[in-house]
Amino acid sequence: MTTPAVSLPSYDRSTLTPGIVHIGLGNFHRAHQAVYLDELFARGEGHDWAIIGAGVRPTDARMREALKAQDYLSTVIELDPSGKRARRVGAMIDFLPIETGNAALIAAMAQPEIRIVSLTVTEGGYFMDPAGQLDTTNAEIAADAANPTTPETAFGAILAALKARRENGIPPFTIMSCDNLPGNGDVTRQVVVGLARLFDAELAEWVAANVAFPNGMVDRITPATGERERAMAAEFGLDDPVPVTCEPFRQWVLEDRFPAGRPALEKAGVIFTEHVHAYETMKIRILNGGHAIIAYPGGLMDIEFVHEAMEEPLITAFLDKLEREEIIPIVPPVPDTDLGGYYAIIRERFSNPEVADTVRRLCLDGSNRQPKFIVPSILDNRAAGRLPKGLILASALWCRYCAGTTDSGAAVAPNDPSWDELTARAIEAKTDPTAWLAMREVYGDVAADDEVVEAFAAALEAVWEKGARAVLAEYVRS
Repeated sequence: MTTPAVSLPSYDRSTLTPGIVHIGLGNFHRAHQAVYLDELFARGEGHDWAIIGAGVRPTDARMREALKAQDYLSTVIELDPSGKRARRVGAMIDFLPIETGNAALIAAMAQPEIRIVSLTVTEGGYFMDPAGQLDTTNAEIAADAANPTTPETAFGAILAALKARRENGIPPFTIMSCDNLPGNGDVTRQVVVGLARLFDAELAEWVAANVAFPNGMVDRITPATGERERAMAAEFGLDDPVPVTCEPFRQWVLEDRFPAGRPALEKAGVIFTEHVHAYETMKIRILNGGHAIIAYPGGLMDIEFVHEAMEEPLITAFLDKLEREEIIPIVPPVPDTDLGGYYAIIRERFSNPEVADTVRRLCLDGSNRQPKFIVPSILDNRAAGRLPKGLILASALWCRYCAGTTDSGAAVAPNDPSWDELTARAIEAKTDPTAWLAMREVYGDVAADDEVVEAFAAALEAVWEKGARAVLAEYVRS
């Protein structure tokens, strides 16, 4: 059998010079930002914007070793139902050593040719407290504040590099978050400036006045890498321990705030706009909210894969009704975008069997995701005078999932950083539903809304009594 062809960089990688340090070389970055740059380089442009990779966790050393062994090339396999496509992405030219104190990372970011520092450190990696402020009690943040010259966090290292640039008369770099956070640039600014204020108020004011933190919306489904993904790379004749698989779809929307310059990423498909928040709201409510809507009934029904959940008529009917009646109507307009058409694309993406995304992954970290993806839509519906029973049911399904068993009685393995607390609270909520809504870090003032509390209590009781399947059937018929 003929080995399928692999697309290789069409440009001379030896001519690339660095312009970006990227912290957090996970699958998403390598299938997203790195791919956009790879395509720009293939156009013969932006060759002074190559990536230097970096990490601040001991586990990042394994990724560095794997990528260094293959000249920093990443295998990216697009999982199109019509046929898989593999490419080797060459946008990264180095990966800094992982070390205590981050001296190499600080030194690299202090160099004048580095004009952008970008980040994918996960949604939970920004040290934010439930009120949306920097958690100054966090041990890592406190340690960096006490030892700013030998920081252990990405943000401490960024501040050390900015301080060095300031002292040497080098303009600051732009800090660009590529994490899936509402207002990711604004959040990053809060963290960086907030940390600086703990040990150097003058530096904090200088950063606040001089450093740009553009907001951006990012989107591409990239499953975790395991034996399945390594076997796919082998099908293309590649012995790669860290290949990335991803759906064909990708999107990147950015504010054009790069005073130190930027690559011409619009030529590779990036949308630069002042309306990032509109795109972001659309994605968070329709896509991320949609993931949560299918995840918990799927988990309670013992469904393993997302595409299998989309093959369950009750789940897709639940999703369709909820999106069309309770989510899309409260999403603000987005430039040049039909929201119904956008949802149709999302539905198709969820149904892609090649991605093999898991229901368990979608259920992960609900305590961090629900207040971003579901609760805002509940609040907006209430502000419009509507009682969103479907969204409330979706939250009740999350509560039931966190009780730690599926409808069949199978155990649910811990699936949240606060799993033990959530499980105890979910079991308490079986007899006292207000115990669940009392989580202010998730629900805010929702517990003060008597109609929501009543609807949640009824939904949770029904889920416990009848199971997810029967409750979805009743909702769909209503």
